Formats: sequence, C-alpha cells, structure tokens
Amino acid sequence: MDTNQPLIEINNLSYRYDKENVLENVNLQVENGSFLAIVGPNGSGKSTLLKLILGLLNPQHGEIRMFGKDSNTFREREKIGFVSQKANSFNTGFPATVFEVVASGLAKKLGLFRFLKKEDREMVYRAISSVGMEKFAGRNIGELSGGQQQRVFIARALAGTPELLVLDEPTVGVDAKSVQSFYELLGKLNREKGLTLLMVTHDIGAVSEKVTSVACLNKELFFHGSTKEFEQLKMEDVSGIYGHDVKLIHHDHQSEKQGEDMA
Repeated sequence: MDTNQPLIEINNLSYRYDKENVLENVNLQVENGSFLAIVGPNGSGKSTLLKLILGLLNPQHGEIRMFGKDSNTFREREKIGFVSQKANSFNTGFPATVFEVVASGLAKKLGLFRFLKKEDREMVYRAISSVGMEKFAGRNIGELSGGQQQRVFIARALAGTPELLVLDEPTVGVDAKSVQSFYELLGKLNREKGLTLLMVTHDIGAVSEKVTSVACLNKELFFHGSTKEFEQLKMEDVSGIYGHDVKLIHHDHQSEKQGEDMA
C-alpha cells in the first residue's frame, strides 16, 4: 500500500450498546510509522474502539478503513499484531516455553496445526531477540516476571511480522520498576523497526516519553495531536475530559541497562 496513506482511517464513527452511546462521531487517523497513545477515563469507549479496529465489532454508523480498505471487507488481519491486558494470567505451572508461546503467534499466517519449518523457527527466534528475551527462549513462561511475560507477548505479536501493533493497557500487572523499560522497548520498536503502534493506556504521564501523538477519548474525541501539543494542554482541559483532576507525572528516566530484564 501507499506508505503515505494512513494505516487506519476512522470517519464519523458512532457506536451504542442498547440505548447508550459509547462512541460519538469519532474521527481519527493512525499514520504509517507513528506511535499513537489513546487515553481516557474508564467507560470512555477505548475498549469498544479497539474491538472495532480489530474487527471484533462492525461499525454501526460511520466507517473504519484499514490499510486503505473498508473494515467490513478487510481480511488481511495478519498485518495486525495485538497485545492484550495480561494481569499476571500465567501461573508457574503453565506448560509452555517462551519459544512455544511466541511460535503460536504464527498461527494466523501458517494455520493452527502446521509444523514449523526452519525459516519459521528463525522468524520466532528473531521475534524473541527483538524484545531482548533470547536467553529465556527455553524457559517456562510461568516462571517469568510480569514485565518479562509482556515482552514475550509482544514477541508473539511480532512473530507474524505485522505492520501495525495494537496494545491494550500493556502495563497492567507489570511492576512499577519494569514499566519504564517496557516503554523503552516500545519506543525502540517504533524508532528502529519503523513499526506503527497504537496503545490504549491509563498512564498519562508516560505518553510523552515515547509516543509521537496522543488522542484523548471520552465517547467523543476531545483532542488528537502531537505529543508536544498534548503537553501544552492546560491541566483543567485534560481534567475536564476525565471528569476529575489529573496530574501528568513523568517517569524518571533510568538508564536502559537498568531494568533490562524487566525483573
């Protein structure tokens, strides 16, 4: 597709459950190579918007275009990697290695029951290496920390070489010490790999660290612009979107070496 064309175009999108509007006349674009953070309070429609983008719901009013195609007819879902909230969902007895979890990310591309060829295994190892987890490839995923597990889930999403990575509250269940290292990883994937990222997050203080643009959603889209423009918003305007006082707390920059393993 044309690299100048937005990967996602949302036009006049509205959605309701029963009689309650959860999205109202949303217009938004996700540019190729960008790192967009969508922020907003609970109940603001962020989860519904993600489901619409991922094709789990169909637009009721308005349209979504994915990679230049109407979302209702878009079938190339392997172009999209998805990392959901994990919240420590794996216990120490979960019987799968890091390699096996990441390899499962090839199912969309290869089919569920196809054996991995040499080139497939190489793709898996490249994905594991891209998130700095190569020394854990044979480790049971349940033995890893929350931050390490989230790195593995990103590798799983990257195994199929997507053009767009969508993340839903990716630091839920990740200890505070590991969060900054996690955002460093996402920023590196965006800068060095040219990967387009869309992240839903409650962590307003982190959006200015690595993302290139910010969208503030509370049923309606109240703001969409560059990170610099977002930082220049008056706090009373941001608090008005959330319905309560909000402070932008920036994470302390630590060296990339510190917390490297996201222990």
